[in-house]
Amino acid sequence: MLLSIYHPALQILGISTVNGNAPLECVTENGLSVLEAIGATDVPLYAGSKRPFCRDIRSASEIHGGSGLAGTDLLPTATCKPQPGNTINAMREALLSCEAQTAWLVAVGPLTNVALLFAIYPEVATHIKGISIMGGGIGDGFAPHVSMGPGYVDEEGRARERHGNYTEFAEFNVWADVESARSVFSNPLLKPKTFLIPLDVSPQAYTTQKVRDMLLNGEKGPTRLRTMFNELLVYFADTYETAWGMDQGPPLHDPLAVAILLADHPDPDVRIKFNDNNGERWNLDVVLSGLQEGRTVATRVKHGKPGVMIPRSLDMDKFWEVLESCMANADEKTGYGQL
Repeated sequence: MLLSIYHPALQILGISTVNGNAPLECVTENGLSVLEAIGATDVPLYAGSKRPFCRDIRSASEIHGGSGLAGTDLLPTATCKPQPGNTINAMREALLSCEAQTAWLVAVGPLTNVALLFAIYPEVATHIKGISIMGGGIGDGFAPHVSMGPGYVDEEGRARERHGNYTEFAEFNVWADVESARSVFSNPLLKPKTFLIPLDVSPQAYTTQKVRDMLLNGEKGPTRLRTMFNELLVYFADTYETAWGMDQGPPLHDPLAVAILLADHPDPDVRIKFNDNNGERWNLDVVLSGLQEGRTVATRVKHGKPGVMIPRSLDMDKFWEVLESCMANADEKTGYGQL
């Protein structure tokens, strides 16, 4: 999915779905159901690209189930429908309606819609404040003490750290549409505005049993929304352990891409600190073919030169605190629906 967000108020301008973890129809239905569940049916949702830019469709049903959001029966039936009209045009209009240097894009799926937006309307790249992307994996010790599952042995017989989750080298969102990812990463207008949350960072947000209990119970006990969220986490915990032997609980990838917008929030109770290793920045490329197809290649740029920000770590205690407050706000908005 792709979220257009007006940053000062963290107001969601709209959502664009994309083929990825599941077929576009399922992803779109899931998006509408989640908006229903959190009491946000006023947020417009558009159905985006049905397939990668120039590749066969790729999905991740073994992790997310055939529907793309398996593990719970508590998702409500949506009362609203996708917005009519062209998704890319709607994205442009929403972003340009905001004051310059205030709006953000948050991409938590394959980058097909994003690449099309900036290819067709390059002026949007200069207008937005930033783009936060969940995707890719750097590896090679980028974030110490983070494991992405079993490593591999290279051509010379050396044990190497894993770079991806879908293959040894590739993270799924990038691998699902490698041409679109390269297009976005190599855009010179976007580069200094791009923030990447790779697999090296998101596993730091393990939803351990302690975290899951905290999010489930809150201050007033389990609600329908919290129970639904917990059931999804339990399902992911099982698939992550089966696929990669990760038994600490599933990491929360996508919320970190939203949380990075809070890195400069004026309210210290909301601000989340991300460690960018004293301002280091990166050039990004994507391997388009061969054994390492989909691998994200990061090259550090000279200090002070423009490049992509890739944090090494973040304040996890503050992240969980903010996430819990978001759950509490959604509970209040939906009337604390009890089971």
